[in-house]
Amino acid sequence: MAEKSMTDNAKTPKSIENPFINRVNLIQLLLRGRAFIALILVIIVFSIISPTYLSPQNIEIMSKHVAIWAILAIGQTFVILTGGIDLGVGSIVGLTAMIAGALINVGIVIPQLGVIIYPHTWAILLISLIAGALMGAISGLIITRFGVAPFIATLGMLNVARGFAGIINNGYTYPNLVGNPQFGNTGFDVLGVTRVLGMNYSIWIMALFAVVAYFIATRLPFGRHVYAIGGNENSALLSGVRVKYTKVIVYMISGFCSAMVGLIIASQLVAAHPATGEGYELTSIAAVVLGGTSLAGGRGSIAGTLIGAFVIGLLEDGLVMVGVSSFWQMVVIGVVIVLAVIIDQGTYAMQQRIARQRQLES
Repeated sequence: MAEKSMTDNAKTPKSIENPFINRVNLIQLLLRGRAFIALILVIIVFSIISPTYLSPQNIEIMSKHVAIWAILAIGQTFVILTGGIDLGVGSIVGLTAMIAGALINVGIVIPQLGVIIYPHTWAILLISLIAGALMGAISGLIITRFGVAPFIATLGMLNVARGFAGIINNGYTYPNLVGNPQFGNTGFDVLGVTRVLGMNYSIWIMALFAVVAYFIATRLPFGRHVYAIGGNENSALLSGVRVKYTKVIVYMISGFCSAMVGLIIASQLVAAHPATGEGYELTSIAAVVLGGTSLAGGRGSIAGTLIGAFVIGLLEDGLVMVGVSSFWQMVVIGVVIVLAVIIDQGTYAMQQRIARQRQLES
């Protein structure tokens, strides 16, 4: 009997013998699923407070809001995974909306020839998206070529893009963006109001961006390079990763996503205002961090970002429905960012502690 007991003890895994590791593993599992848990709690709480919270009409409205945050956060995710940050996304949203508005209502004026060109709607979309990507590329080049910190470079871009958005029409709104049949530039409003299979275009665009981003992050070498740079930039450089090139591309992706959001909002409102997108940079960061992406870089996922965007979108709409002021909503978003970072740091510290414990046991 004594021999059997000794044999059983020998076969018992060390992880089972150590209650500390078991307890920490359970806590870690809960922390990793924090965004999903938060999403469920938000839905339950606001469903109890407001019976119409999950009505079909409200779900459609919330889905359109979530689509905006998700697309914006997808671009921000690639930037943060490299250890950077993009504070210019909100301003690029406003700038590209104003560019689209100008192209529709004013056209491209060539005074030397006395000609005004009104681009087709598809050309308007393409020009606006390229403009957003170029703004992102400028931020990336400033960071990589001149060694400027991402925070400072993109803070500058925030002001530059917002300034240009105001300059385009002297701070005024471009209203009634329906175009003119004579100029062949109608149909811009379709992007914001048309449904396909019962869902708004913006939701399908979100799904497309999410699938493409997931494929890039998990299946392409570029995605692995993004994670490698965020994990250890020097090691990535020594491994042959084109660090500067990759960083410029991720800021271009962020600018492209921001431009898409600007187009969607302008289409939904059928108007473009230079203040569109103010404060969006903080909300996008909140969605990314809440979804589990580390601000230090190297850790995170597109799937987590999507869940984080859903949490932010449903939370904001729920607060509006119960009559919470926009100022308190800003407070809530700020608290969410801080808590998400604290939890992320705690999760990382636990991982390090478990690794050290296992090294001691081995």
